[in-house]
Amino acid sequence: MMNSREIQNILPHRFPFLLVDRITEIQPNAKAVGIKNVTINEPFFQGHFPDYPIMPGVLVIEAMAQVSGILASHSGAKGKSVFFMSIEKAKFRKPIIPGDQLRLEVNVLQHRSNVWKFSGQAFVDTRLVAEAEFTAMVTEEELKNG
Repeated sequence: MMNSREIQNILPHRFPFLLVDRITEIQPNAKAVGIKNVTINEPFFQGHFPDYPIMPGVLVIEAMAQVSGILASHSGAKGKSVFFMSIEKAKFRKPIIPGDQLRLEVNVLQHRSNVWKFSGQAFVDTRLVAEAEFTAMVTEEELKNG
């Protein structure tokens, strides 16, 4: 449904922090599904951990949040940037390693004005590997240097 170039037209993130490769499904105001292909070339694997590479859990949540930002954008959210306000009920069930393909499913739990609450789940194949609820604010503040 959306490729990397289209994703970059919505999200301000760039390498090495763009953590969504493709969007496969969007139901405005309800649900979105994204894909993250995890490769050994990810820069975080140099230090996490050199002899047993595991994708950091906070980056899995960030990937879910990026899919949520795309969902909010397609649901009529007005603004240039999305910022975390809270992360709750985070659980990491299985390590994510190079070669895995993450399927990131997010659902809108609540939406008021510019504040959105989502639930997210990350799967490798059909196995749930991580989940969380998080709240974010869409703002007009533009991200730029200086």
